[in-house]
Amino acid sequence: MEGYYGHVKDVDLSLYRGAYMIDSVYLNKVDKKQKQTPFISARLIDLSVEWKALFKGSLVGEVIIRNPALVFTQNRVEPSQVQKDTSDFRRVIKDLMPLKINRVVIHNGQLRYKDLSASPKVDIGMKELNLVAENLRNSYQTGELLPASLKADAKVYSGTFNLSIKMNPLAKEATFDLNSKMENTDLTQLNDFLQAYAGVDVNKGRFGLYTEMAARNGRYKGYVKPIIKDLDVVGPEDKRDNLFGKLWEHVVGGAAQLFTNKKKDQLATEIPLEGSTSKLKAGTWYAIMDMLRNAFIQALTSSVENKISIASVDSEPKEEKKGFFKKLFGSDDDKDKKKDKSEKEEKAAKENKKKD
Repeated sequence: MEGYYGHVKDVDLSLYRGAYMIDSVYLNKVDKKQKQTPFISARLIDLSVEWKALFKGSLVGEVIIRNPALVFTQNRVEPSQVQKDTSDFRRVIKDLMPLKINRVVIHNGQLRYKDLSASPKVDIGMKELNLVAENLRNSYQTGELLPASLKADAKVYSGTFNLSIKMNPLAKEATFDLNSKMENTDLTQLNDFLQAYAGVDVNKGRFGLYTEMAARNGRYKGYVKPIIKDLDVVGPEDKRDNLFGKLWEHVVGGAAQLFTNKKKDQLATEIPLEGSTSKLKAGTWYAIMDMLRNAFIQALTSSVENKISIASVDSEPKEEKKGFFKKLFGSDDDKDKKKDKSEKEEKAAKENKKKD
């Protein structure tokens, strides 16, 4: 593969179970100066026939990966670049596993992001990632709308991450029902990231992120709910900061205090997401209103609310309810729609008049 360099230590065969194992494999990104940057590695990749599906009359494959690591590095290995190389990766995977993959298992994985050009340098990620994805080719023939499933969990800076997805990978349009939560992440362990990208560091605080998302027939619906508890931005620990750093942290700390629910000592909002899978948009104003509601009226619950499912996704968006000011002023799109409607009504009236 152009732009990559890889190596395999050993390959072992296990003919009695229709499998072979790739021992100690890695794939690095290579830049124009031939400098290598770690990208993907694994201690062991086990590729075999999935016997459960075979007993049900389907010849498909199973992949078990132990101790894998995936590293995204700023300016070296970007998601957009990986997307360009998707066809090459598919070819490599097809060469490794000629059978269609129905089950994937990951043991003790790592997912990291590095930005060595930032100040301070950024190196964040999740560890102890375990994942099980089953029935990706619907080899069990369940007859369900979402026959495949994926479950994952990991450790994130003293906190936990959990992901659950029911899906139909064979559907033409994205069809899935997703729930995920990240809880009790220690923000002090992310100070390099916060300092590099936000210009602040925290003395105390725990972060949680709760997400529900469902998609069907080209449309999706869901929400993202970030929650920060026990946040402390300004304190005696910041006395060594420069003047501008102190001023900025006081501004951030003051804003956080303003929007913090005093009873539960948490800063939170809920960002609704809805639209077509080809065009993503988030309800910014709804997020702001939820932030105010959380701060002054009612704290948001620190959990997935189970209010989004595959059945809640409409094939067409519902007509938006307009308030007084929006009705009064309207948008250009609204005016164009009204103009088109009036022109159609006028045309229809003329045609009826001619008939009379």
